[in-house]
Amino acid sequence: MIDLRALREKPTLVGDRVRLVPLAVEHTDAYYASARDAEIRRLTGTHHISGYEEVRQWCASRQDQPDRLDLAIIEQPSGRFVGELSLADVDLDNESAAYRIALSAIEFTGQGLGREATRLVLEYAFDQLLLHRVWLNVYAFNMRAIAVYRSCGFSVEGRLRDALLWAGRRHDALVMAVLANDFRKAIGK
Repeated sequence: MIDLRALREKPTLVGDRVRLVPLAVEHTDAYYASARDAEIRRLTGTHHISGYEEVRQWCASRQDQPDRLDLAIIEQPSGRFVGELSLADVDLDNESAAYRIALSAIEFTGQGLGREATRLVLEYAFDQLLLHRVWLNVYAFNMRAIAVYRSCGFSVEGRLRDALLWAGRRHDALVMAVLANDFRKAIGK
């Protein structure tokens, strides 16, 4: 059975290169800047560009959400905000949740930061929240993200055809999921 206290308590998760901390108002400026990065918006399929006040309210409200987990990704040892992630749409009956991650700039990709953040949050999801399944959508052109997800045990479960219209072109989205046992195998536990 899912341990909802693990969602309400908003943990800090520490790895070798990243620290995941509860997303809060002090992350507003960096979050706002990342929402304006054209390539990040393309990779996440984000058409809407949020205003500063909307972003500030979003960041300020994350710790009050008892049914989801929103964390800022902080690079170690620099302390720079490099992205954010969430576990949302928690399904208590089926012990599953949706996962989303976005690095804040292309300069942070390819360094293993997203992989480490994903592994930390999956470890928390399976060992503390006691989830059985975590799923996500990723656009089929985002090969770097797909490789990261596969390295964490995710498998493709389906394809949403023409799910994204971006700059006049349509793109498929892949539905990927990882089960607790698949994750443990992927990380050698």
